[in-house]
Amino acid sequence: MNKFATLLLVLLVIGAAPALADEATAGVPWSALDEPSQALLAGQKDRWDSLPPERQRAIAEGAERWLGMDGIDRAQANERWQHWRSLTPEQRARLRKGWQRFRDLPPEKQEALRKAYQQFKDLPPERRDALRERWQQMSPEERRHAIQRRQGPKPDSVDKRLCPPC
Repeated sequence: MNKFATLLLVLLVIGAAPALADEATAGVPWSALDEPSQALLAGQKDRWDSLPPERQRAIAEGAERWLGMDGIDRAQANERWQHWRSLTPEQRARLRKGWQRFRDLPPEKQEALRKAYQQFKDLPPERRDALRERWQQMSPEERRHAIQRRQGPKPDSVDKRLCPPC
């Protein structure tokens, strides 16, 4: 009976896989957007059906976020967008790579980075500028060492420096 139940479960999962894949790759029909989203995205209406499904979903989600923002949040988002547009393709690629590396980190490391960044932001502007300048003056090797010092020793690592005289 146990083997039968397992076989039945496997067949159900295999049978459901195409439906789940279709749902994951389905786009967002224009008619599924609410009126405020359609008004916001009116410039996309004529080409909406030609957009890839994942792009439709991303734009629809972005419209939802935008419509949920207050004036201050919209101004900040607009400022970030203008900054993004001013970057070179190389700078954008570097930022995308860094963001992906951050997203690949375990949640506790992400949180530690957020905390360190907040501490940096809380510093007085002149102290932040001094740290930024010092970082830019460092060689890649010095930067690696600074990062390692900040992170502390790795678990199960052995300190290979000579033991100071006791």
